[in-house]
Amino acid sequence: MDLVDRWVALAGPHTRHIGTELDKRYGEPHRRYHTRDHLTAVLDLVDELAGHAASPGLVRLAAWFHDAVYDPERADNEERSGRLAARMLADTDLSGTDIEEVVRLVELTATHAPGEEDRDGQVLCDADLAILGASPGEYAAYAAAVREEYAFVPDEFFQAGRAQVLNGLLALPRLFHTPVARERFEERARNNIETELALLNA
Repeated sequence: MDLVDRWVALAGPHTRHIGTELDKRYGEPHRRYHTRDHLTAVLDLVDELAGHAASPGLVRLAAWFHDAVYDPERADNEERSGRLAARMLADTDLSGTDIEEVVRLVELTATHAPGEEDRDGQVLCDADLAILGASPGEYAAYAAAVREEYAFVPDEFFQAGRAQVLNGLLALPRLFHTPVARERFEERARNNIETELALLNA
């Protein structure tokens, strides 16, 4: 099933134009990691973790929008993605309350810090960060793709900024919040991050 058909299966045929627009956004040429493949991986893991979610359908919608706006030269992509979700979903039969929840979830991916009771936020954040717990080879490809997205940043500034992000992740009491993701990814993710930090500081 291609991405647009997958969107239609979730949101209905009357919203195909939204799925088509989102598919086009994830295919933008400046993207190297935040691509259709990343979206597919997040959607697949949301499906797998859906039993933990309170409203899995809303989590799936938020997954579609979480990187819909992606400009590596800006720091407000999550906020802008949330605004896009609000605007596009207003054209559907979703209630205002549900749209607000989708926007909240999208914006939560700026911090990846869901609350203890935020089961929907936990599922989305875990799915988005699962790449951190991938095999060392997959993680290295992810890190290289992120560097390509920031090709306009000189090495010394990129290394400092990336190290700050990675150290911030390591400082979190836990990277993953659902039991399944924590068991599968937590240890390997910390090992991958520490390896990348060592390479940045070499």
